[in-house]
Amino acid sequence: PPPPHHTHTRHPPQPIHICNKTFTRSSHLKQHMLTHPGDKPHECNICEKSFTRSSHLKQHILTHTGDKPHECNICEKSFIQSSHLKQHMLTCTGDKPHECDICEKTFIQAGCLKQHMLTHTGDKPHEYNIRKKTFTQSGHLKHHTLTHTRDKPHEYNISKKTFTQSGHLKHHK
Repeated sequence: PPPPHHTHTRHPPQPIHICNKTFTRSSHLKQHMLTHPGDKPHECNICEKSFTRSSHLKQHILTHTGDKPHECNICEKSFIQSSHLKQHMLTCTGDKPHECDICEKTFIQAGCLKQHMLTHTGDKPHEYNIRKKTFTQSGHLKHHTLTHTRDKPHEYNISKKTFTQSGHLKHHK
């Protein structure tokens, strides 16, 4: 009999030549192959954007219809994706399940805790290559870079005033 990790096949899995991944089931291989460039068989009939999975297309179509089927039972705010509702629920309930082991500060998202940990370690993984200045967050690096380029990518369409940061544009409105 074949080893347990080779279920439903008589031959050991062969690696894909593009990425060298192997799959024990042909259905998993087929699904994975859709992640490689070029094959997106599910196309939106409204904007012609294509997707590798039908579920991604169904999710995308909601952006056109405005349908937000996932509603918060506390504040009635609605979301397209259930994962966005789940994240929102933490805000409504005040639940902050991610706690810093050093200072006990709590966070709604694991990514925010990870970012916070940089304040304790002193790590600044985002480096501005011209002046060797480093930043804890990639957004801070991007903002700093705009101060040198004088680029203001956020424009208010009524007054045509431009801003380096989207938050400044929102405040202006």
